Order: sequence, then structure tokens, then C-alpha cells
Amino acid sequence: MKNYILFLFLASSAIGFSQKIESYRLTKEEIVERELNGVSDFPIYKAFEYQDKGGVYELLFCENQKNISKKDTLNTKIQAICTMNDHGGFLEKWRINDLLEITEPKETNIWFWTKYCTTKDLDGDGYIDPVIVYGTRNENDEIRRVKIITVYKNQKYVIRAVECTLDDCRNFKKDKNWASLPQKIKTYVDQLVVILRKEQDLLLKNG
Repeated sequence: MKNYILFLFLASSAIGFSQKIESYRLTKEEIVERELNGVSDFPIYKAFEYQDKGGVYELLFCENQKNISKKDTLNTKIQAICTMNDHGGFLEKWRINDLLEITEPKETNIWFWTKYCTTKDLDGDGYIDPVIVYGTRNENDEIRRVKIITVYKNQKYVIRAVECTLDDCRNFKKDKNWASLPQKIKTYVDQLVVILRKEQDLLLKNG
């Protein structure tokens, strides 16, 4: 009997723990139901809800969709916002803002690369560690900038890359605080960089 009770306790504990770490994409209807459209300055491109030991959060990817043509929608500004429902309102945990830079050739689009964005518990501590990836293209339809932002305990750790055919204008740099990230997270992001190089034919290196 004691073994049976112990089994039930362990099983219920395992189920409870698994329920604390989850993430899924919100539908347009769910975005409206949660009244998320008023949180950002721009239209919501995609939204995710995730739950961990800290609570339930919404992660919004917002693009201003400035120039709309028959072929494509181009953005000049983007926002990523992480909010937490708080007594009927929203408590913002962190925010990312970026926009096109004045360069030659001219940047014409900035967008979230949601294919490479993740909301997972990367180091196994019970809290989700979002990884946000976005890029820019220039008027020659070439990828110019790539940013990979890891959010760990509400602090941002950024990798900034500039793609260029010439060695002296190419750049790949990790923030100074990068070394303080848990090794499991650093390993995951390093592997993501390798995937980006392979799948998108990027250099992502200095010189």
C-alpha cells in the first residue's frame, strides 16, 4: 500500500511539473480573446503563450507592415513584447525594439525569423528561456543584419552579426555578458548559429 501511495505521489508530481513547462502559438481568435492587440504599437505578426514556474506569459512578435505591395509586406520597425496577465491588465516583463538602419545598400525590410525563435526551458531550471531571431534585407535582397537575443531571467544576451561580401565590413559579436549564461543555453545558441549558416548560406563571422 505504501508503495502504491508513493507511486501516485511521484506520478502526480511528474504530471504537475510537466504542466508548468509548455508553449504554443495563439490563433487570431485567441489573440482577440486575450485583448492583446492593444499591447503593441504595431500589428501582431505571431503570438505565443507559454507557462513555466513563474506563471503564464504572452510573447508577441509585432511588425509595423509599413510598405505593402502585391509581392510582399515590408517592415521598417519591429517589437517583441513579453507580458504577463495581471488582474485583468498586462504586466510587461521585457521588450525588444529595432528598426531599419541607414546603410549602403539601403535596408528595406526587417522581420522576425520565427522559424528559428524558441520558447523552451533550455537549461532545465523550470523557467523558459526565449530565443528571438530577426534579420534585415537590403535593396539588393541580401541579408545584411542578423540578431539573436536570448532572454535569461529577464535579462537580454545578444549576438549581433553584419553580413558583407567584404571582410572589413563583416562582423559577428557576442555581448560581454554572454559568458555568464548557463552552458546549456550557450551550447543551444551556438548550434543555432551553425544551423543559420547552413540553411541560410550566411557567414556569421568576423572578417
